[in-house]
Amino acid sequence: MSKQLKKLLGTEFLNSSVFKRAMTHRSVSGKNNNERMEFLGDSVLGVVITEALYHGMPDATEGYLSRLRASLVNESVLAEISIELKLGDLLKLGSGELKSGGFRRSSILADALEALIASVFLDQGMEAAKALVLSLFDVRLKNLPAEDELKDPKSRLQEFLQSRGHDIPSYTLLSTTGDAHRQTFTTECFIESLNIRTQGASTSRRKAEQECAASAYQKVISK
Repeated sequence: MSKQLKKLLGTEFLNSSVFKRAMTHRSVSGKNNNERMEFLGDSVLGVVITEALYHGMPDATEGYLSRLRASLVNESVLAEISIELKLGDLLKLGSGELKSGGFRRSSILADALEALIASVFLDQGMEAAKALVLSLFDVRLKNLPAEDELKDPKSRLQEFLQSRGHDIPSYTLLSTTGDAHRQTFTTECFIESLNIRTQGASTSRRKAEQECAASAYQKVISK
């Protein structure tokens, strides 16, 4: 058990039934697992981070605030924090999940953090849960990315081109391969006025378009 977790929550709480349930994956128990707590913790987390951004960024637009929240409240970041807290060492997993390394899986670690937040909310109330979230996200909230860094590649490319009087890029689906449940989409981004063509491939058309837009952006700025 990490020293950080003991300092944040105390040994007594870490031995409580509500905390133990928060660390119990559905692969162990059909009823007494952390699934419902994940749902609650996700909502508590969203409210706390939204409020922190709203008050901490008084001049930010709604779009920027939304992108900031998405950059903080996502599986990758939640899994990182879980690793920092060493929650994986405390998780109770079924034999199948243990064999497949479930205690290292990002989705399981992210869910565990949400369940942890819910456990504090249920046991000690909203203010305690808020204090926990703000403590866990303190460094990240103090080092927020600039607005331009958060724009997706397609938006960044289009804005750059429009600011310089160029055509808006067009996107074409070139091919779809693989089985229905595991397809690969290949798309092309074409900027006619600059005669730039790039391709991208991913598991969804949207992601493939973002891939080729990112490549096109690099070509445009290097011209």
